[in-house]
Amino acid sequence: MKILYGVSILAGTIIGAGLFSLPYITTVVGVKIMIFYLLFLGAVSFLVHYFLGEVALKTPDFLRLPGFANYHLGKGAQRVAYVSGIFGLLGAVLAYLILGGEFLTVLLSPYFGGGTTQYTTIYFLISSFFIFFGIKAISKMEFWGIAIFLGLLFLTFFRGFSEISMENLFFVREGEFDFFLPYGVLLFALWGGALIPEIEETLSLKKEKKQLLKIISFGIILSLFVSLFFIIIVLGITGEHTTREALVGLESYLGNGITSLMLAFGLLVVFTSLIAIGLTVKKILWYDLKISEKVSWAIACVFPFALFLIGVKNFIVVIGVAGGVMIAVDAILILLMYRKIKGKKVNFIVFSLIFLFLLGIIYEIVYFLK
Repeated sequence: MKILYGVSILAGTIIGAGLFSLPYITTVVGVKIMIFYLLFLGAVSFLVHYFLGEVALKTPDFLRLPGFANYHLGKGAQRVAYVSGIFGLLGAVLAYLILGGEFLTVLLSPYFGGGTTQYTTIYFLISSFFIFFGIKAISKMEFWGIAIFLGLLFLTFFRGFSEISMENLFFVREGEFDFFLPYGVLLFALWGGALIPEIEETLSLKKEKKQLLKIISFGIILSLFVSLFFIIIVLGITGEHTTREALVGLESYLGNGITSLMLAFGLLVVFTSLIAIGLTVKKILWYDLKISEKVSWAIACVFPFALFLIGVKNFIVVIGVAGGVMIAVDAILILLMYRKIKGKKVNFIVFSLIFLFLLGIIYEIVYFLK
């Protein structure tokens, strides 16, 4: 059962805010280019997660990526990991807050009134409560949330099968084409590396720890399948009317009932991902930086919410920067740690991937500053 929960935690973290941006991004670049990115970055993501799993098995428990970096690479790498890890994860928490607040607003505002800020505040308060009490409070919720959401995806597919058209799948927005746009977003959407140390700690027995690499493999493959299936369903049905948050645009095609169910369980998936990532931020601050547990919890929760309140609300931009810059830096550190434990025999693949991530970082910074 621990293996099943491990897969659900990893896949549940990956299947979060990034997933809901993919249909809209596909309308910008076209489905052929998006499939290329899914296959290519899916393979890259799989390798980096797999390498991190091997590193985690050779690192003491109760550390996160900065602690890993210090253990294998030294203080300088640890400082870099603190910056990229903390700000990247805080960016992820912000993205989950933005999207979760949108979903909650669409679900409840027709009945109770109010705007996005009010519902995002409610969402923030509830998620902060769960982050305070830790991952054990949500592990079963994560498992059943993912299971039900996948079931609803299949239900939506069969319910809306007659609405899916090839013309919609190949729709591309005129004047908005940007070949590199999916890069940072997909890195974010396929990233669950922050939870691998957490999962490894839940595998208490030696024979269980040997299953970590299997958990990573199944988690990444499941996430890729769900991402492609989600794009086909939403884009195939809504086409040019695909919205940035994906699910909202389904209502006029499938009706309020099934769309509300999808929104509710989409909210649950994003909610559990927010808690898992928020908890990871808290533990980096608490375990690695030795900040008190309560202050660490406050930073993990309040800082992203403050960014939302001052106007940082475009979740595609947020996840693009978090993925293309912060996650890329984390990936480079993971590759260097993997080389440290494996030696020069992995030089070609390690340095090829590092070169790819460096190019991506340059692109994202230039794109963000334009």
